[in-house]
Amino acid sequence: MKTPRFIFSTVIILALLVGSAFAEGPVETVAKGCQKEIEGFCKDVTPGQGRILACLYAHNDKLSGQCEYALFDAAVQLERAVAALTYVANECSADIMKNCATVQAGEGRILSCLEEHQKDVSDRCKQAVKDVGLK
Repeated sequence: MKTPRFIFSTVIILALLVGSAFAEGPVETVAKGCQKEIEGFCKDVTPGQGRILACLYAHNDKLSGQCEYALFDAAVQLERAVAALTYVANECSADIMKNCATVQAGEGRILSCLEEHQKDVSDRCKQAVKDVGLK
């Protein structure tokens, strides 16, 4: 059974959306699980911006079961990360608007801002951050 196209699309889209706090695990999963394919089919591809995943997608009819599973597992990991980030964003939206409205999102800056204003942050937000393991 070959990997469905939506898994590749999901991995590429989520990899671009999710910050480095979560992306390392899925990236390692694909790098290890698809090592033979990456070295064989994608050795001349410059890593970054989903190019390796696009290369794997271009060769999806030649992927091993191990690589297909790694891609599926990475997609699941990324979906969980997006759900966790969505949960935190929902629980902390008022706190972010109140305390961090001028902070540019990305690279953990919003989380750092919330930590800096911890005394002013709601208990719901603090709990959400704790629940997903960001703190």
